[in-house]
This record gives sequence, structure tokens and C-alpha cells, in this order.
Amino acid sequence: MKSNFLSFSLIIFAAACWGMSGIFISLVAEGYAISAWGLAFWRETSTAVLIFLGLRLFRPDLLRVARRDLIWLAAMGALSIGLFHALWNMSVLLNGAAIATVFQYNAPIFVTVAAWFLWREPLAGRKIAAIGLAFGGTLLVAHFDWTAGSQITAAGAWAGLGTAVAFSGLALFSKKLTGDYSPWTILLYTFAFGALTLFPFQMGQSAPWPVPLAAALAFAGLVLVSTIAGFAAYTIGIRQIQASVVVIVATVEVPFSAIFAYLFLHQELDGRQIIGTALVVSGVILLSLPQDQKQRKLQTQK
Repeated sequence: MKSNFLSFSLIIFAAACWGMSGIFISLVAEGYAISAWGLAFWRETSTAVLIFLGLRLFRPDLLRVARRDLIWLAAMGALSIGLFHALWNMSVLLNGAAIATVFQYNAPIFVTVAAWFLWREPLAGRKIAAIGLAFGGTLLVAHFDWTAGSQITAAGAWAGLGTAVAFSGLALFSKKLTGDYSPWTILLYTFAFGALTLFPFQMGQSAPWPVPLAAALAFAGLVLVSTIAGFAAYTIGIRQIQASVVVIVATVEVPFSAIFAYLFLHQELDGRQIIGTALVVSGVILLSLPQDQKQRKLQTQK
């Protein structure tokens, strides 16, 4: 029970760190002109370099991985780190941030179906209800209006759905690898492969130097807090929780983002956003509650 509580706490902490990324990105953009693709590439590269130096100095044994697992690490890094950030940037540009967020948090649906197909994780009624609460809350927080008549292009729809697929891959790949390697090993290789995925898109781009101090500090927060601390907590926490549950819990990033935007960017929360935040948190609480004795007996008999 304690390990589950710790795991849920780590996932929620990771979501809070990720929720800060919008603040850091906004501050970087205010102080320095860099493309979304360039910022993603330097974020991945800086993260990989820092983790490599740390492991090289203190735990060089964690640098070794089996050759057979390189394909999994490369796939996770390319899809769930590099490609995810690229698609997220495209979705925001094509659809706007609100609709892009709605698309991204379709990820629990993809993960739940994939986890059932790959590992036969049960589709309990509680899990389905939590998905509904999280998705409905996300719609409200993101200010999605079905009556607005907004035009979504085919490219925008594919980019948005691509972010959900890529984000769902983070839980699925992490579940595959966390039993065999340290979270720091997984992060090193996945961010390195993510940087390699984004590298071809940097051709012809000028190096981002010099960088104003304010932008540099915001970028440091993006790397140290939103990336290293966030992804480390996520990779550690996922060990004790089903992949489909992890992605639903991670949707608390949505209310965290709204709260941080209010505190640091002075963007006020309206009534609909407060209700949406409550729905998302309710979904997390629903998943966190212990199962009753009847459910446990049924699952053990099966």
C-alpha cells in the first residue's frame, strides 16, 4: 500500500513538473527568439548531456545496456520524446493550445486499449469512469467549445492525434524497460535518441548563442525541473502502477498547468476551468482508492 501511494505521489509530482514547462517555455520565448523545433532539440540534447556527465562521474555502471534493448530505447526516445515534442509544437501551431491539449489527453484511451491488448490489463468500470472524468475535465479546462465551429485541418487533426499516440507510448515503453534498468539509464538513452530524431530538423538553423540571462535561467528550469526531475519521477513511479492507470493519473498535469499559469502568468481561472480541474482530480482519486475485498478475491480467482 505504501509503495502504491509513493508511486502515485511520484506520478503526480512528475505531472506538476511538466505543468511548469509552459511557464518556462513562455519565459524563454519572451527573452529569446528560437523555433519550437530548436527549443525541443536543445532541451533533449542538454538533458542527455547532463545525465551522461552525472552517470559518468558517479555511476558509470549504469551506462551499459544490452544490445537487444537498444531498439526499445531508440523507439521510446524517437516516438515518446523527440517525435512527441515535434508533434506537440505542430499541433499547437495548427490547432491552438486549447484544442492541442484536448487531442493530447486522448492518450489514456490509446494506452488503456494497448495495455489490454498487450498485457491483458483488465478494463474495470472504475478505470473507464476515470477516463471519462479526466477527458471531460480536460475539455473544460482547455476551453473546448463544441459550438464554436472551429476549423480543424486534416494536418492539424493528424498532428493532434499523433501527440496522443506518442504520449501514450511513454507509459507503454517505460513499462517494458523499467524492470531491467535504472530510470537514469532509460532517461539518458531515450533523450539521446530523441535529440538524434530532432537533429535533421536543425539543418540550416543558427546556433542559439548568445542567450539572455533571463531566457537562460528559464531554459535551465525547463531542463532541470520539467525534464530531468519530471521524467525521473515518472519513470520511477511507473514501476508499481499499470500503464493505463499511469497515463490517467498524469492528466493532473492539466489542472497544474492552469494553476501555474494563474500564479505566474496572471491568467485567471474561470468557473468552467475550476469545474474541469475538479473532474480531473476526481478521476485520479477514483483510481487511487483501494479495491474492495470482493474485487480482490475475484481477480485472484481468475
